[in-house]
Formats: sequence, C-alpha cells, structure tokens
Amino acid sequence: MSNQNLSSDNTASKQRGVFWFRHDLRLHDQVALSSLCEQVDEISFIYIFDESYFSPTKYGLKQIGDNRYQFLLETLSDLKASLEKKGHELTVLKGSISECLSNVLKQGQFTHLGVSKHCGFHEQEQVEELARCYPNMSIVEGESLTLFNESDLPFSIEEMPDVFSPFRRKVEKKLTPREVCSPVDTYPTAFVVEHLSADTLVIEDELAKQSQALQQSSNDFKGGESAALEHLSEYLFEWHAAATYKETRNALDSWRDSTKFSPWLAVGALSPREVVRQVTLFEEQVEKNESTYWIYFELLWREFFHWLQAKYGEKWFKFDGIQQKVPGTEHNPKVFVDWCNGNTGYPIIDACMKQLKATGYMSNRGRQLVASCFVHELQQDWRYGAAWFENQLLDFDVGSNWGNWLYLAGVGSDPRGHRQFNLDKQTTTYDRDGAFRNKWLT
Repeated sequence: MSNQNLSSDNTASKQRGVFWFRHDLRLHDQVALSSLCEQVDEISFIYIFDESYFSPTKYGLKQIGDNRYQFLLETLSDLKASLEKKGHELTVLKGSISECLSNVLKQGQFTHLGVSKHCGFHEQEQVEELARCYPNMSIVEGESLTLFNESDLPFSIEEMPDVFSPFRRKVEKKLTPREVCSPVDTYPTAFVVEHLSADTLVIEDELAKQSQALQQSSNDFKGGESAALEHLSEYLFEWHAAATYKETRNALDSWRDSTKFSPWLAVGALSPREVVRQVTLFEEQVEKNESTYWIYFELLWREFFHWLQAKYGEKWFKFDGIQQKVPGTEHNPKVFVDWCNGNTGYPIIDACMKQLKATGYMSNRGRQLVASCFVHELQQDWRYGAAWFENQLLDFDVGSNWGNWLYLAGVGSDPRGHRQFNLDKQTTTYDRDGAFRNKWLT
C-alpha cells in the first residue's frame, strides 16, 4: 500500500469519506458508518474481494468456495440496492486489498476512511497498514460486530480467560450487550470514485446476475440484510421457535429447529446486538425461558472466540494451537479428500459432509461429529479440516471456525482436551430412524 498525501487544494474545504465494508454488510447497527457520516461532507462506499480468496492456500484450497461466494454476492447485491435507495452507490472491487485501497484513496482524495473494527489477525493488519501508509487520513473505527466493545470487557484481552466458562461467568456478572446504534438519518452527499480498475465492471455484472437470480431462488439461505431481518422476525414472532430452541437445536437437518442466524452474522448482514434486542422483545411479548436464554448463550460462545483470536493472533492458525501442544496427527491427501467428499465409511459423517458440500451449511452437532472423526478416527491434521470449512461454509467466521477446530483438536480452549464423540451413540441419538442418512446418502 503506497504512502499518499491525501490533502489537496480542491478538497481542503471539504471533508470526504469512504466507508470500507468488510464483515459488516448491512446498514443497521453501523457504529463506524454513523460516526463517519457525522464527520464528512461527501461519502463513497466500497467493498473489496481480496484476490487471495480465489487462490489455493498452503492447504491446497481456495479460501472461498462456490456456495460461500454466491451467498456473499447475494449479500452485496442487497446492500447495493439498499444504498441506491438512499442515493448512493456501492463500488465492488476485486484484487489486492492494498492496491485497490491505494487506487480508491488516490482517485478520491479522501480525508477520512470508516471501517468496522474486527479482531481477526489479518483484518487488524489491514487497518494498521492503512494507518502507517496514510498518516494524514482520519481512520474512523467503530465496534458493532460483537455484543460488547473491547473497553466494556471486565479484563484486558491479554488477561482474558482461555476457557469459555470463566469468560461467560465474568461477562454475565458485569455486562449487558451494547444497544443497537441508531440508523443514519441523513447521509452525506454521494461522491463517485472515477477511473477505477476494469475488474469493478466484472463484479458489477456478477452482482446484477445475482440480483436477478435472487428473485427466482427457492434456497432457504438468501444473502443480504433484507433476508436476514425477515428471517429473524419470522423465527421469533411467526414461528415462536425461540421458545423451544434449547430442545430442538441439535437437529441435523431441520430449518426451524435452530436459529440459522449464523450465515448472516458471519457476513455482517445481521448484527448480534440486533438479535439480542429482538430476542429480548420476544421475551417481553411472548415467552421468556431457558431456550430464549440459550440463544444468548450461543452468542456468548461467538463472542468468546472473537476476542480470544485477538489475544493469540497468528497462533490461531498454528498446528500446536494456543496451547503449543503438538497433536499426534498428520495430513494424508487421500483420507482428506474422502472426508471432504463424504466417503469415509462412517454413514453419519458422510451424510453430514455431503450436506455441507451441497448446501454450504451443516448443523452445529454435525460439525462437532465430523471434526471429531477427522481428528480421532481418521487421525488428520485439524488445520485441513478448518480450511475445508472455511472454503465451504456460508457462515464461515475466522473466530468461530478456527476456534472450534482448535477446541476439537485438543490444542484450543477445551479444558478437557482431545474431546472425542462416540459416533454410534451420536447416530442413535440424533438420527435414530435414519432419515438424515437416507436423505444425503442416496
């Protein structure tokens, strides 16, 4: 990212801002956006598909597979439409993050850049690089991807518990989630960045096709803030499913039995604070019980992994994990491919893996089973499993995905270590009649 002095005579009298969407693809509960709008006279909106998403990593996999890419395109298409209603454009770029940002900032002569704070190692590196390269530009950060702000936590990130239960006890004793940020009443004047890469036009075509496809789609998961808020309302106030969530959440393949909020939370089309706000409303208007609390409990797990990754940085991706304990597993390419394709010979595992490949989704129970099998029965390097999930899952989130794999591999936050599931017992408990296996294995 080249260093640029962004001040000039013709912009000195105007404050011009660009908002960089990353994992916050929505307009509701946008702390950084609200703050930026208060500080600038003109504004632009951008999103960048990092070119590294589409190249194989050291695990031989792209970071983003077809299902996840489609969900992202749908989400961006919805965001673009929402901004257009407010008289603004969303510029979507594809390429090197550094080069795309440099080009945008140079062309626009921006004085401010708004971005939501994220605790991911690479996401933090990106903002730190911006601050180094553009010392004269005001970087406006806001926290709205988590239930709490970092300053709210009853401990420093360096001193936070490595285990969920003490984290939960301390947080529940002292904190309540932040309130949802008020929506922006009046947006600054739109500013359109000219002379950008032709790659932008390619993405624009893809977004247009995705917008049209959305009108005809019958998939349960539709990307975008509009679909997210509609599903949240349906789940709570039409189906009243929150009242039985704790009893039904382990179902392997039922749309209403678990919340299904996670894909929208992962791309930021849905705010976790908005989920809590509406669940609280449900408790006031319909019913408050252990199941409604359990939705909050699961959000606390998401919160825990979000902050823990900030504590450990690059260790989040290391073979020996945050415990620096080397697992006794290895990578076997054939075993790995068979697991990915659902050809392990363990019926419940194969059904789950075929479901994932077909839909981009798998139940939480299924994820625990296939990860346990991968590490224990198959004796495989857990990082390859995490990388496959990253490629496949609609709801991929760097904190929750890698955190859970660390946990199951015995090198993360599990105090018991190396947790293994009895696959026969789990099959009897969660697929007694064989309906799930019959659906995905035939």
